Amino acid sequence: MGATGQMRRAAAAALIGTAIEFYDFFIYGTAAALVFGEVFFPELGTVGALLAAFSVYAVAFLARPLGAVVFGHFGDRLGRKATLVVSLLLMGLSTAAVGVLPGFTAWGWWAPVVLVVLRVCQGVGLGGEWGGAALLVAENAPAGRRGRYGAYLQLGPTTGFVLANGVFLALQLGLDEAAFRSWGWRVPFLASLGLVAVGLFVRLRLEETPLFRGEVRTGAERAPVVEVLRGHWRTVLVGCGAITVGYALFYLTTTYALAYATTGLGVPSTVVLSMLLVGAVGKGVTVWLSARRSDVWGRRRTLQGATGLAVLWGLVLFPLLETERRGLMFLALAGAMVALGCLLGPLAAFLPELFPTRVRYTGAALTYNLGGVVGGATTPLIATRLTETYGTAEPVGWYLAGWGVVALLCLRRLPETVGTDLSVTSRIGGTAAGTDFPFRPPAV
Repeated sequence: MGATGQMRRAAAAALIGTAIEFYDFFIYGTAAALVFGEVFFPELGTVGALLAAFSVYAVAFLARPLGAVVFGHFGDRLGRKATLVVSLLLMGLSTAAVGVLPGFTAWGWWAPVVLVVLRVCQGVGLGGEWGGAALLVAENAPAGRRGRYGAYLQLGPTTGFVLANGVFLALQLGLDEAAFRSWGWRVPFLASLGLVAVGLFVRLRLEETPLFRGEVRTGAERAPVVEVLRGHWRTVLVGCGAITVGYALFYLTTTYALAYATTGLGVPSTVVLSMLLVGAVGKGVTVWLSARRSDVWGRRRTLQGATGLAVLWGLVLFPLLETERRGLMFLALAGAMVALGCLLGPLAAFLPELFPTRVRYTGAALTYNLGGVVGGATTPLIATRLTETYGTAEPVGWYLAGWGVVALLCLRRLPETVGTDLSVTSRIGGTAAGTDFPFRPPAV
């Protein structure tokens, strides 16, 4: 197979596989906002049940760094392809199991206990997914177009989000409320099995990346996570801080805002889901544009502009929602999704470019998923508490803006990586020098 054919297959496999894994991950968030409190925590009251559902939702984020370490270890030692197949299977099977899990009325407290276990499995699977898929693209793409090809990967979460919310919207429109709460919510989880079969067919036809094959010949790192924590820990922490605002914005918009608008403001869930689906189209467009422009403007510069936009929009997001005027509510959600697309576009190229080949899977995956713990796991819980305490969601916007300021400070500490020769960084890696940021590509 030629290099162009391999690149196209790698981009398609990254897009399809990541879309499926994020579909599996996102349907929990939608179900948590709509029905899981009633199904699994009916004895805790309305607010208590919602907090419990969001707490189980957060468990997967805590498991994602574990997935990054485990899959990163084997991905850096055995290859990208095999680990991506296993991560897809783990995510798909645990998601389908949620679809057949009895509720509290049948199993009592065992039902939420098993739900937590399955959610951990989802988190471990997704923790290994993004880093491997990003490397699949980055290590096959030419240096000058790494952002462009990385856009295919970053369209995966958007596609998964559209699929997840589209299925829930169709079910709510096609079923009455009792049927949806009784069994309809299970359909999206069971549908995961069919999607996983498609993803496996695509990924099993892939070849290993050429950079990893070269690394195997020179000797793979025996304990990638040890080298990352010893020689690249500053990169991981600063990179985590730089991307946390994206996670916070996404889960405030798609999970907490959905719950707040439906339970707090009394807006029908079908209306909010429709707004989010249309907004996701705008997110997909800006993912594509920002990823491509990062090849020209630079990764860091593009992310700095996107972060500034996220800070500004965070301050108006909830005041617009609380007007309860449909046009302004749509503007709030769609604008947040557009800002989010600008943030996500460059990441598939940026994070892999920060690490040498022998620890690239572990380093990129750990950075990405630690950002998820800080920005994704806690945000819906903190937002619920802030709104309950102050009687309005406006302080949630200031919380988001605070993370935006942190992200801007962290981006100043990271190098510009556009144009980096990934094979060169693998030869001069960080631990030999004992420092982070061992290379400085040409300024843009």
